[in-house]
Amino acid sequence: MKRRVKSHSSLAYLNEDFLQSDAARPVRILAEYLAPLETFRREQIQDTIVFFGSARVSPDGPLGRYYEEARTLARLVTTWSKGLPSGSHRYVVCSGGGPGIMEAANRGASEAAGRTIGLNIGLPHEQRPNPWNTRELNFEFRYLFMRKLWFAYLARALVAFPGGFGTLDELMEVLTLQQTGKLDRRTRILLYGSAYWKEIVNFDALVRHGMISPGDLGLFTFADDPPTALGLLQGWLEPEKEAAEPEFPRSRAPDTAEGEGQG
Repeated sequence: MKRRVKSHSSLAYLNEDFLQSDAARPVRILAEYLAPLETFRREQIQDTIVFFGSARVSPDGPLGRYYEEARTLARLVTTWSKGLPSGSHRYVVCSGGGPGIMEAANRGASEAAGRTIGLNIGLPHEQRPNPWNTRELNFEFRYLFMRKLWFAYLARALVAFPGGFGTLDELMEVLTLQQTGKLDRRTRILLYGSAYWKEIVNFDALVRHGMISPGDLGLFTFADDPPTALGLLQGWLEPEKEAAEPEFPRSRAPDTAEGEGQG
């Protein structure tokens, strides 16, 4: 008869108390990098188009048109990307995996019979996985910064629909990465709903006060309907070549020899 190992002498990586402890925080962080990486490689996900937007938008609410237009655009993007000659999944619709605009994006991609990614995170309110995420590509994160990493790492384009603090946080992080040239490839940024974004963020005032350069206004483009948004994405992305597996951008560092100290 096989002897049962007592809990106090179990292997560390099987010790649930340890894994949930403060001491194991680095292990949990690393797991939220390695587990999605393995999944994306296994499922042959090469790159994504990320949809940001409010969890509070509903089809019948005051901003309900944005739910339907996010749904339509995700469906159009998925239909287009599925028709590309590729051995892997290109430009997969990715969202935060929750309700509102996130649900609309996953729903539209699913309705086009495509795969769609949900990078969900557990929050006290609002955030629960929506039913439209592809099961194998539905992730749950504990750490916001690891979730943000996966938004940025595979994204070839970002479509930001109207949203609040969370959307602004995610949008500004990607804008900062592009403005500073920290990543060695460009992520195209589309602000959907020009009237909303021009009211919420006074980009011209940032230029006028010298907080950003006039050229920084070229980091993003506005769109107000799904066909226009799709046309912009197609024009930006179709020339890009396919890689053998998920191709991550390299992080640039100052005064670093080529190929050294980068990841």
